[in-house]
Amino acid sequence: MQLQEKIQQLKPFSALLKGNLMGLEKEGLRVSRKGGISQVPHPHTLGCALTHPNITTDFSESLVELVTPALGSATKMLSFLENTQHYLYHHLPKNQNFWSTSMPCVIRGETTIPIAQYGTSNQGMMKTIYRQGLANRYGSVMQTIAGIHFNYSFSHEFWQQYQILLTPTETLRSFIDNGYMGLIRNIVRYGWMIPYLFGASPAVCKSFLKGYHAHSLVEFNDSTLYEPYATSLRMGDIGYQNLAEDEAGVKANYNSLSHYINSLKAGMQTTCSEYEMIGLKRHGKYQQLNTNILQIENEYYASVRPKPLVEPDKKPLDTLSDSGIAYVELRSIDINPLLALGIDKAQVYFLEAFMLFCLLEPSCAISTSEQFEIDTNDQLVAHEGRKPKLMLTRRGKQISLQEWGSNIITKIEQCATLLGESHQVSVRDIARRINNPNLTPSAITLFQMKERNQGFFDYTNSLSKQYRSDFLSNKINQKHFDYLDHQANISYKKQQQIEASDLVDFDVFLTDYFKNT
Repeated sequence: MQLQEKIQQLKPFSALLKGNLMGLEKEGLRVSRKGGISQVPHPHTLGCALTHPNITTDFSESLVELVTPALGSATKMLSFLENTQHYLYHHLPKNQNFWSTSMPCVIRGETTIPIAQYGTSNQGMMKTIYRQGLANRYGSVMQTIAGIHFNYSFSHEFWQQYQILLTPTETLRSFIDNGYMGLIRNIVRYGWMIPYLFGASPAVCKSFLKGYHAHSLVEFNDSTLYEPYATSLRMGDIGYQNLAEDEAGVKANYNSLSHYINSLKAGMQTTCSEYEMIGLKRHGKYQQLNTNILQIENEYYASVRPKPLVEPDKKPLDTLSDSGIAYVELRSIDINPLLALGIDKAQVYFLEAFMLFCLLEPSCAISTSEQFEIDTNDQLVAHEGRKPKLMLTRRGKQISLQEWGSNIITKIEQCATLLGESHQVSVRDIARRINNPNLTPSAITLFQMKERNQGFFDYTNSLSKQYRSDFLSNKINQKHFDYLDHQANISYKKQQQIEASDLVDFDVFLTDYFKNT
């Protein structure tokens, strides 16, 4: 059944889409007033990073991650993020700021990036050692890049109705897993649209690339490098890459859930000579969790992931295998420095329509040749997406970004009719960027930098200070602040319980953990 026919058949059931859930994870660096990454620990008043459900850390002790729960609307989700970011500003020391873009502030070398600490429990130590492994394998600088992850799930009632429409004899669990994997393949296929439309990292501080291998960036001014037509350097080849994994033949396979699980398990079970040279321990101190191509499944960087609901004491891939896909995590979203939250309602509405399009659009398996096209298109758009007459490759033939983008947008607009008028308006508005690259966040960012005669650091620093000032002048949502205070208190009690319940030393814990991988 083709897209248009599916849309017509689903129109009587469009209300079921109102039961869809969404959530955001937003990363951002704590930065000192002088412009470097903060060297002080995660503020105690924010709670315990190991166990807090809404405020945690990513790679670095200074890389904060704000997490919303799964909520039923863009309004609720953005409101939760806004109140949580407000809370963060209130609890940051006066000499710190929250960096408002994906690419990092001034970096004064690998040793100035403090790795996140999670306490003395086996669970906490494992998280820290995993990050130590990332630092040894890829360098800490690469890990300071921040982004926004958009988590999305379709309602159970929608899945039931969609199954009746397509394959009523299939089990619902199998239908949902296959549906989500088809959606993911289409996100991979058409994913270049996201950095084109929403990419906001066309420039970087020179310190980010100090000592870096050859790159294609040119000088913007004495402190900044950029690419004139770049959309998202974060998603380009100076961003976080799985180069060693790709060379070793480990590539996530999205052609079915079992293919995906087995492709990542292969990486987690295959030793890597390059990582063997790092060694498991140095002077009795762990340098990484193991010497395999992937320490754990999360090490494989992907723009999209199938995700299960977390089950305590169970590995994510095992939960995925046993319980199936609960939601999809889209990871290719830059933080937009033009917005106080880094994302807005119109973008979320577009992403919802994009997700629906990727679900309803037919989605065949991705061949090796198509994967090569996908990788090439992604790099071209990241580095040259706004270049006039840029050509991409689709099914072996050249097609202009504008023509292909317009084709996809037409289908996304049709899907948006199932979601409501606000979604249709947002899709139409954002669609203008396809034929007018000057409307994209990457173009506006560079335009403003030139207008203000500011390099990347000065531009981002001034915006970060402005957002902090604006937030601190806003009225506090006391109910939300009380909720986060409560979560902070609970998080410390949970951490103490975890640390008190450890019955074996870390070596035994780690051996047991990987025994059945």
